[in-house]
Amino acid sequence: MASYVTPTFRPLISSSKFSVSAGHYLAAQAGMRILHKGGNAIDAGVAAGICINVTQPDLTNFGGVAPIIIYLAKTQEVVTISGLGRWPKKATLEHFRDELGGDIPLGVKNAIVPSACDAWLTALARFGTMTVADVLEPALELATDGYPVSPLMSHMLVGVHQNIQQWPSSREYVREDGKPFQPGDTIRQPTLARTFRALIDTERAASSRGRADAIMAARDLFYKGEIAEKMARFSREQGGFLDYDDLAEFAVAVEPAVKTRYRGYDVYACGPWCQGPVVPQTLNILEHFDLASYGHNSPESLHLIIEALKASFSDRHAFYGDPDFVDVPINGLLNKEYARDWAGRILMNAAWNEMPQPGDPWKYEGRSPGAMAQHEEPKPGPLGTDTSCLSVVDAEGNGFSATPSDGVRYTPVVPDVGVVLSPRGYQSWLDPRHPSSLAPGKRPRLTPNPGLMLKDGKLAMVFGTPGLDVQPQAMTQLIVNVVDYGMDPQRAIEAPRVATFNFPETQHPHHYNPGALFAEGRIADATFQALSAKGHRPTKWPDFIATAGALCAIRVGSEHGRLAAGADPRRTAYAMGW
Repeated sequence: MASYVTPTFRPLISSSKFSVSAGHYLAAQAGMRILHKGGNAIDAGVAAGICINVTQPDLTNFGGVAPIIIYLAKTQEVVTISGLGRWPKKATLEHFRDELGGDIPLGVKNAIVPSACDAWLTALARFGTMTVADVLEPALELATDGYPVSPLMSHMLVGVHQNIQQWPSSREYVREDGKPFQPGDTIRQPTLARTFRALIDTERAASSRGRADAIMAARDLFYKGEIAEKMARFSREQGGFLDYDDLAEFAVAVEPAVKTRYRGYDVYACGPWCQGPVVPQTLNILEHFDLASYGHNSPESLHLIIEALKASFSDRHAFYGDPDFVDVPINGLLNKEYARDWAGRILMNAAWNEMPQPGDPWKYEGRSPGAMAQHEEPKPGPLGTDTSCLSVVDAEGNGFSATPSDGVRYTPVVPDVGVVLSPRGYQSWLDPRHPSSLAPGKRPRLTPNPGLMLKDGKLAMVFGTPGLDVQPQAMTQLIVNVVDYGMDPQRAIEAPRVATFNFPETQHPHHYNPGALFAEGRIADATFQALSAKGHRPTKWPDFIATAGALCAIRVGSEHGRLAAGADPRRTAYAMGW
């Protein structure tokens, strides 16, 4: 008998009851712990998400952002939670443009309302079954007792050590000797642990009001109580714009997802307040091409994926923004005939080496063209990295996916609270003509964007990834690998990846590298040459580079078993099942 050779570096995690795939292995364990105690996918997702806030403080924070997408098996309903804060009422574009020289600096001036706490607790109250005390237990233990620093966290913190050192309130993220944390060092977060205990105590004091109301009482401590007062006071003392009223009046929205249908699957994303619609837009374009006939990661298939992404990113730049402030033609953008127009603009032997002009989605809404962003001049610069992710499926078929973000690298920790004030303001534009321009009360266009798929009304896959502007690119390639090429989630995740940067990046100062294309080294040299012949300008990335994203995914009801989970070896993600 021939020896078995595994097709992946990690095994596919198949299970019959429930599964978790998370951006940190300790968070995956926490989610499984909640599921074993009888919690549902939302309970487990919230517990794992808050553990990610503890175990990946370089990338995420309890005071950061946490967009969520949920599938409710009983009603076959998909909902999203817009875990994204708003600019304070006192923040103005003119201040950053005129008084700060067109910069959005590090520190509290870039802070918007922290939204992760509200997103986690709203999900728990509305769709979970457990208490704040239940789901906070693993995170509280990790914050109190500590855990070993990973090489990834050490790398991230070393890179911004000078930033953190200048903020005395962030000293828990520097070693006692003042040096950066090294791999294997133990990191503890006692200040954050005290905040967790305060939330638990508040919930218990309100327990007579019922589970959901008691959870929201804990939530209100953060946004209307003593914690809110501390955050507002710190912002004021540091010269920031965030006030108590900004916190007290804030609430995340529970709203429907946007969606499309791709080769028999319904693919769902968060709305255009984030970059979520890039994934269904790209899939609509790719549906006009027989990718399977070209072969996986062939020059032809990669060319089509890259060009379709360029098209969607052009529309993202032109039209996406906070729908509370911007008239986003989302129905036109997701219209199948509009995608056909884009597909007709793609040439099989010629690549776009600058951002193509956007299409006219207004036509497919029966309207005259509206406002859109102007063409951008090249602005070369480095790539960034941020965010984490987690996915959960429970025994009843509920699904949960979230992409928490905002680490301690961009803004100081609030003293006596242990969280940052979400620095997501750095993803705004200072051009008032841009749909994601800065305005009081407005949400910046967010990069984190979780996703899920249904098949015949039932959950088929939950997934997400970190990686700033790479996120929808990695997610698109995951779906193509699973749907067009029949891969299991682990193979689909580990497959070599490409990424284009032929657009202005979301992160200020919005670097724009026309024609920039990166591809991991396992892609064949002949494919590189063929892409170059089509006009692409590919640069080789090292294999399994963290910048290429770090997907987490769980497939449901496939030939690989009831549940089949994968996790990306590019970072610290891990999948577990039972």
